[in-house]
Amino acid sequence: MPVLVTGGAGYIGSHTCVELLNAGYDIVVVDNFSNSKPEVLNRIKEIAGRDFKFYAADLLDRNGLERIFSENCIEAVIHFAGLKAVGESVSIPLKYYYNNITGTIELCEAMARHGVKKIVFSSSATVYGNPKSVPIKEDFPLGPTNPYGRTKYMIEEILKDLYVSDNEWGVVLLRYFNPIGAHESGRIGEDPNGIPNNLMPYITQVAVGKMDKLNVFGNDYNTHDGTGVRDYIHVIDLAKGHLKALEKVMRGSGVDIYNLGTGTGYSVLDVVKTFEKVTGQVIPYVITDRRPGDIDMCYADPSKAFDELGWKAEKDLEDMCRDSWNWQKNNPNGYE
Repeated sequence: MPVLVTGGAGYIGSHTCVELLNAGYDIVVVDNFSNSKPEVLNRIKEIAGRDFKFYAADLLDRNGLERIFSENCIEAVIHFAGLKAVGESVSIPLKYYYNNITGTIELCEAMARHGVKKIVFSSSATVYGNPKSVPIKEDFPLGPTNPYGRTKYMIEEILKDLYVSDNEWGVVLLRYFNPIGAHESGRIGEDPNGIPNNLMPYITQVAVGKMDKLNVFGNDYNTHDGTGVRDYIHVIDLAKGHLKALEKVMRGSGVDIYNLGTGTGYSVLDVVKTFEKVTGQVIPYVITDRRPGDIDMCYADPSKAFDELGWKAEKDLEDMCRDSWNWQKNNPNGYE
């Protein structure tokens, strides 16, 4: 019985599809290509050496969802699909609330109609907002500071309520920190639309000559070098965390929450220097004003995922930088 992967052509989704196929799972992928490219699907098949079913559909399309569940005996769902740019969510909040929350409700209703009650949800460390201390544990108070983070928080609450209403549901909420890196083959990686929102694709696009310089937003944070500190995690480690979460959700019911991070914080300049060291590329940068809402430090306590799932991040910052560059230099224009 296959696992349905929503948003499976996206950055994290595509890497998770490879890991699922390599582990022997059958998958069904659904994506509307709002933030991904069809070519990704060919690359997933190429890396894994296996085929899978794909539907070009939107979770807001009830008939499309009904068709997917009617034509396949879905066993569980890994739910990545959603709009994901923090800055954009501030500009067009209604689109984010409608797309992310309504899409999830439509998905859960289709699952319930077909007796599929196992879901792994792609949440985010943004649900913690500005934490009072680090490292961040799963039981910290929640207080997202932007519409994107609030959609993740609201979906978490919806899935918890779903379990309360029907104790047959099995739900795992995965709160990611900052995924970077790419598959070691260099065939799939992060391919953002337009100007990147995230640090690593910005660095790699400077290195490949698409951007002149990196903008570093603020150097007056309360950190070792004044630039913001984050928990960067290799996308392959993150993908493997989903397989562990899937195993957990298939074993029983309930709601479980896990941080997926390394437990180590790196500053913006730490990442730049490490990238330069492992690739030999020079990254010119300028210090600009802070972005509203950015915080000093954010990194995980990932011990619960290790204790309960047997998962921990294996790859270090050098691996993340090396694999990111390998992807970008082999695909200077992404999947185009």
